[in-house]
Amino acid sequence: MLILIFFFQTSTCFLMGPIKQLKKMFEPTRLIVTIVMLLSLILTLCAVFWWHKKGLALLFCILQFLAMTWYSLSYIPYARDAVLKCFTSCLS
Repeated sequence: MLILIFFFQTSTCFLMGPIKQLKKMFEPTRLIVTIVMLLSLILTLCAVFWWHKKGLALLFCILQFLAMTWYSLSYIPYARDAVLKCFTSCLS
């Protein structure tokens, strides 16, 4: 799972370059999801290597995946709005 998250991040870095990628990661529209993704990455590593909790590590991996998916959707115009509208209509 960590390899998949790393692949997502490096693929966008490859497309636009590392400096531009870092600048875009900390734009206001992506700041929260960037913090969530980085925090969950750190917590995953802590859960695996320090706390030895496999279930918690899996939970943080899933959180990383969701954060990275939401981050990737920010590059597609109106994709986040479409996903929110889809989930809202499914839940109501």
